[in-house]
Amino acid sequence: MVVSETFRAGPGPVKAVPSEPGGLLDVLSVAAVVLDTEGRITLWSPQAQELFGWSAEEALGRRAAGLLVAEEYVDLVLQLFAKVMAGGGAWAGVFPVRHKDGSTRLVEFRNMRLQDEHGGVYALGIACDEAVLRDVERDLALSVPLVAQSPLGLAVLDRDLRYVLVNPTLERINGLPAGELLGRTPGEALPFLDTEVIEAAMRRVLDTGVPLLDQYGTGHTPADPDREHAWSGSYYRLEDPRGRVIGVALVVVDVTDSYRAAREAAEARRRLDLIARASVTIGTTLDLERTARELAHLIVADLADFASVDVLDSVLEGSAATAPDPRTGQALFMALAVAAAHETAIVRAADPVGERTTYPAERLVTRCVQTGRPVLVAHVTGADRARIARDEAAAEILAREGAHSYLAVPLTARGQVLGALGLLRIRNPLPFDQDDVTLAGELATRAAIAIDNARWYQHATDTALTLQRHLLPHPPPRSAGLEIAYRYQPAAAASGIGGDWFDAIPQHGERTALVVGDVMGHGVHAAATMGQLRMATRTLADLGLDPARVLRHLDHITAELDGTIATCVYATWDPHRSRCRVALAGHPPPVVIRSGRAPELLALHAGVPLGTGGLGGTHFENASLDLFPGDRLVLYTDGLVETRDDALDDRLGLLLGLLAEPGLSPEAACDRLLTALRHPDAADDVALVIARVRPHPPTAEAGPGRRGGGE
Repeated sequence: MVVSETFRAGPGPVKAVPSEPGGLLDVLSVAAVVLDTEGRITLWSPQAQELFGWSAEEALGRRAAGLLVAEEYVDLVLQLFAKVMAGGGAWAGVFPVRHKDGSTRLVEFRNMRLQDEHGGVYALGIACDEAVLRDVERDLALSVPLVAQSPLGLAVLDRDLRYVLVNPTLERINGLPAGELLGRTPGEALPFLDTEVIEAAMRRVLDTGVPLLDQYGTGHTPADPDREHAWSGSYYRLEDPRGRVIGVALVVVDVTDSYRAAREAAEARRRLDLIARASVTIGTTLDLERTARELAHLIVADLADFASVDVLDSVLEGSAATAPDPRTGQALFMALAVAAAHETAIVRAADPVGERTTYPAERLVTRCVQTGRPVLVAHVTGADRARIARDEAAAEILAREGAHSYLAVPLTARGQVLGALGLLRIRNPLPFDQDDVTLAGELATRAAIAIDNARWYQHATDTALTLQRHLLPHPPPRSAGLEIAYRYQPAAAASGIGGDWFDAIPQHGERTALVVGDVMGHGVHAAATMGQLRMATRTLADLGLDPARVLRHLDHITAELDGTIATCVYATWDPHRSRCRVALAGHPPPVVIRSGRAPELLALHAGVPLGTGGLGGTHFENASLDLFPGDRLVLYTDGLVETRDDALDDRLGLLLGLLAEPGLSPEAACDRLLTALRHPDAADDVALVIARVRPHPPTAEAGPGRRGGGE
């Protein structure tokens, strides 16, 4: 049985710590032999028996030269033995030795003289198999330079996770000399790293024997404290030839450059993705407030914790953007949108959305608009908060919520500054930098163009709507024998103003002409064309012509208006005859509601739209119907009943069902139809006229009095 002890120095008395076999001496299996002055073997170790084959009983007392040396080498061995015994120094070298089995083996010898307390002299021979020794030497010759010259950081830690070997590369990586590492744990030597994670990984490797590869970490070293480094570490367990766990090896590679390149590439991809999403999410409508909200919400998703969008009040008025007052530096703004990535009181501290506020010259957002350049405050101080917030209370909220970095970029479109985008970072620990300035500027420019488009569109829409409302009649005219109600409702803002119109025109002999028309298209052009057709219709109505002839004249007029197409329903009411005459020009059919009967669509000749020139002589046709007190006639444009998603027959059925509700006055019926049939985002405008017959005293005049050409 081999007993091995390892002695370690400690703070107290030296202790013997048992160690399992398997160390370097066990690998070499060093044999020990002692000879007396006659060259006889007096001591023989078990390793000698293993190396030479002779047992102690067979070897002790015999001359070593005769037992172990071939005859041709005996003289040489005796000379060397004599030299050693005479005090001529130790002898070392490789010598062929005869094994018990008759073979010859090369053995590495170390021979030296020993002296006991009585002056007796002996020769000690230490020997091991030359091949085994060469293997060990070769391994050492390879491993030492490999460790020392390796471009990788290498370390060996014992089972207590204390450094026992560190190569020069790891010294450079850690920025610490080996002397500050050896004998210490990573937690003791490298407090600037997340050593809890590192040591937990090493213990897992020691316990399981499963290597951990490419474990990434970042940190700052004492040699380069201002620059973040990145490392890739791999851990594997070390065992001796007999499988005994002796520690864990660490291989470290400094991957700072590739880590930064990968991070920069990822950041570039993220920024490109943000810009790509901006191109499809900002300016999806021509709505000013919605565009501002789209920008703010996109920003807080990736770039900032809080965003606000403020525009100059002059922008909202539809005029050119007005810079801050050069005398006072003040500017009148309106907050269009605020957004936050998480719940924060800063939302309440911001300027209220929809309110106009005068910003003083010292506010950073005012300076941003005045100069047309970004304002970056990477690290916000107390003085900065006073220039960011609207008042002292808001500044205190910024401080309490931890707003630490601020950025304002101008909203510039077509060479004009429209307002500013304000950004704050709260939970994001990184300050805004120049890359953020560039990205925010790109997003702000895209949004500014959309905002500029929206505000000019809104201005054009308001102009068209004002024009249209000005051209349409306002108070319902008093009409003999009729109670008239009408409504006009424009399309949703994104669709623009259409060319729908209506009119109730008094005629000679107490007659009344009712008109509803629809000019194809939107905007100012459609509204202006509608005004022309309305004036032409009033002129023709004054001539007392029958409906079909009026439509023929309107068709010729429309054809001369540069490709304009319109539909129209024209009806005349004669209270003395209780007679209504109607003609259509490609228009939806009117609805008649007779007392005690269900509403019905009039089956009329549809005609063709105005502006088509009668399509080769196609005529408009008159239809006559008798109406009595309580009966109602409903005229409307297609915007009331047509939608993209529903069948027209279903919508017309819904219209008739709504009109069947009893007890509705014309005014109430108009409101009921618009409420039930119109969607808030309707893409077309609508004109609606409902006329109810009232009792009217008869006259002796049987025929319609009229001026000009008759039927």
